[in-house]
Amino acid sequence: MRRWAVIAVGVAAMTVGVTVVAMGFVWPAPMPPPASWGTEVRDRDGTLIALAPAPGGVWRFAVSPAQVSPFMTQLLIAVEDRRFASEPGVDPRAVLRAGWQWLRAGHVVSGGSTLTMQVARLLDPQPRRLSAKVLEAARAVALWRRFDRPHLLGLWLSLAPFGGNLVGVEAASWAYFGKPPGALDAAEAALLVALPRRPEGLRPDRHPVAAKRIRDRILILAEARGLLTRDETQAALTEPVPTARLPMPRAVPQFYASVRHPPVLTVSLDAETEAALAGLGQTTLAGLPAKVSLAVMIADLPSGTLRAVWAGDWGNAARAGSVDLTRASRSPGSALKPFLYGLAFSQGIAGPDTILADVPTRFGGYAPEDFTGQFAGRVTAAEALRRSLNLPAVGLLARYGAARFAAALAAAGEPLRLPRGAAPSLPIVLGGAGQTMRGMMALYTALATQGAVAGKPLLTPAAAQMVAAILTRPFPGGAQQGIAWKTGTSWGDRDNWAFGFDRAHLVGIWVGRPDGTAMDGGAAADHALPILAQVFGLLPAAPRAMAVPAARMVSLAVTPEPDPLRLLYPPPGAVIEGAGAVDLKAMGGTRPLRFLVDGAPVPSIAALRNTAWTPPGPGFYRLTVLDAAGAIASAAIRVRDGS
Repeated sequence: MRRWAVIAVGVAAMTVGVTVVAMGFVWPAPMPPPASWGTEVRDRDGTLIALAPAPGGVWRFAVSPAQVSPFMTQLLIAVEDRRFASEPGVDPRAVLRAGWQWLRAGHVVSGGSTLTMQVARLLDPQPRRLSAKVLEAARAVALWRRFDRPHLLGLWLSLAPFGGNLVGVEAASWAYFGKPPGALDAAEAALLVALPRRPEGLRPDRHPVAAKRIRDRILILAEARGLLTRDETQAALTEPVPTARLPMPRAVPQFYASVRHPPVLTVSLDAETEAALAGLGQTTLAGLPAKVSLAVMIADLPSGTLRAVWAGDWGNAARAGSVDLTRASRSPGSALKPFLYGLAFSQGIAGPDTILADVPTRFGGYAPEDFTGQFAGRVTAAEALRRSLNLPAVGLLARYGAARFAAALAAAGEPLRLPRGAAPSLPIVLGGAGQTMRGMMALYTALATQGAVAGKPLLTPAAAQMVAAILTRPFPGGAQQGIAWKTGTSWGDRDNWAFGFDRAHLVGIWVGRPDGTAMDGGAAADHALPILAQVFGLLPAAPRAMAVPAARMVSLAVTPEPDPLRLLYPPPGAVIEGAGAVDLKAMGGTRPLRFLVDGAPVPSIAALRNTAWTPPGPGFYRLTVLDAAGAIASAAIRVRDGS
């Protein structure tokens, strides 16, 4: 009878075992879908530069044992499942002990869980009852048959809870220690091994005393099991536990905050340059007016691949830090002028030595002015571009064609943003259309290389080289040599731009208010250009050859020849039709200027070199302008009845 009883028990045990195994295959543990993981952003060399949370704001990342400190994996097995290497997913002795305790107490007393069973529970959490325990064991056996030990260990390391929205050792290691899990020391590893036992009750940022107590128990156990020496244990016991969470690595979060990516995203950025740029960005913002923001892009040449980006101050609502400012359409101001000159050079319409007129001119109903309110008269195209004179650029665009200019940019893949239904017109070369920083960087990459935008031709190589040579001169103050640069300021100082390139790098700067309102004074030369010089200071020097001697460049920019006072419009003897307002424009002299008609003052703004005068009727008039040094210029004109 005894023999038959033993056989019956054995048959029953086998039946139960087969049933349990079958359950694991009928109801397998669900694997995490790809969308459940956050994203690790790694630079061109594989260095982690950012973490993006999984949907719902959970910090959870797929990790393999090779990415974790060897001591932590050894400690985890020693503490949680010493027979992990040999057991078939479950520990029969632990299961029998747990079952006996359940029978005696009427509820679950100890889990008897192996690491594989814990993985099954992490994959599909169930209420703590016996049926769930049986299913957990069944799934553990199935997992053991399906995956090798490193994969199972990786699942635990990726899915274990660490309190709050921290899941997995990658998230916990960065949040509590500011380092990757591969760099954990003994005390840090012991804390992370302990936390999943009671993730909320042992959180060091909320319960540091309890966290230290359990960590110290794990360290003493590690010594007892031969993983630490006595001295190593004592040293680890003296380490404090973290009492606050640290910020996650988040380089350029605007790039990936709203788009799902694979668990690992490799980008072209360089971690060292990115970190240096982030530091410069924070320092620069501290000195800018409230609500003014900053965007910076650094690209490698000749490839044009991004090396570092500052897309805004993430988390700073006053500066619209969550907006990717590199994608925002803004007015490029005069930063578009080099491409008009380059296209004119490419088509033979003009060359660097072509003489252009910088004098007050009307183009139909459009009367542009130079930024300084002064006019240079006859200048070469090279000087007009270098000094960013407005009238020569508009005159050149009138010859080249505004629609043709816009079409050339569009054909190169970077169309201008115009209001719905609007046609390209002359103001576009002064910023009367929109463009993004990314689009401007693509255009300047063409200028800095062979004239093509991502393989699409824009300028001839020779024209690109001529324009680049014109723009290569020292920064104001002579801080750096061998850099070609150009600024742009939109109307009302809403957008300040600076672009520069040497032989190896292209840098773009934008300063402005993200909401599009005007800044409180200051042009690109005041805001964006100094930042451009600072960014080049972060990069290895790769100067371009200077096309013009530095002494001459400084002379043109700093010590211009005296410009005599002249009344430019209307010219002497002019006959003006109609009774509308007449623009009075002067050039040269020393401001402030005073305008008079037949000896009577005409209201004007002292800082400007122009004003408007409405004739009282037909007749002959003498126009006079006086400057602060006593110089006088005048002209006699006639106004006829236009009816």
